[in-house]
Parts: sequence; structure tokens; C-alpha cells
Amino acid sequence: QVQLVESGGGSVQPGGSARLSCKVTGYYNSINYLAWFRQTPGKEREAVALSSTLGGHKSYPGSSEDRFTISVDSDNEILYLQMTNLKPEDTAMYFCAAGRLFSRSPEDFKYWGQGTQLTVSS
Repeated sequence: QVQLVESGGGSVQPGGSARLSCKVTGYYNSINYLAWFRQTPGKEREAVALSSTLGGHKSYPGSSEDRFTISVDSDNEILYLQMTNLKPEDTAMYFCAAGRLFSRSPEDFKYWGQGTQLTVSS
């Protein structure tokens, strides 16, 4: 079993920055990949950034690669998402996910955190 707990959401002004964290506990060796997804009401959950658990393989499925950076502290088993130049359309519930596949599909991730809300508004 793997447990994920996100933190770092809140309210940010447009153009501002935020860093989300996700603490991974449990059997870390049972997973190969970590990811950040986000979801807004009425829309499907979408992948924002993916990383291998050691941080060597990364991908940004959406259009946010120039503003978002995913990183992994593998020693402490913490996943981060650094976000800069935030826009109102980045407002969403952000979820940390863990699984064995390098995929942008939520169905391929077995473990999920409870989510952390990020609101970008002036």
C-alpha cells in the first residue's frame, strides 16, 4: 500500500508562484512513477506532469512545461510541483498520483492523494 498526502495549495494572484508537495508513505518500491493531475468541476482529471520515482524520466503532457517543474526528493519520498507565472485557468484541485506505468491516463494510477485546491485570482 502507498499513501499520498498533498500540501501547498491556496490562493495566489495571477503571475505568482506556488509549490505543491506530496509526501509518499508506504511501500515506495511498489511504484515506478509519480504524477500530478488537476481537475476542475465538470471536467475530466488531466495529467499535468509525470516523473519516475528517481526523477530521471519526466514529462509534461499539457501545455505548462515552460511554467511547471516536477521534481522528486527520492531520499525523503516527496514529490513536488513548482509552478510559476500562474494564470486563472490554472485554478483547480491538484492531485498527486502513483503507479507503475508512465501514463497520462488517470486509470493507470492506483494510488491517489486527497487533493489540494489551488486558486489563482486577483
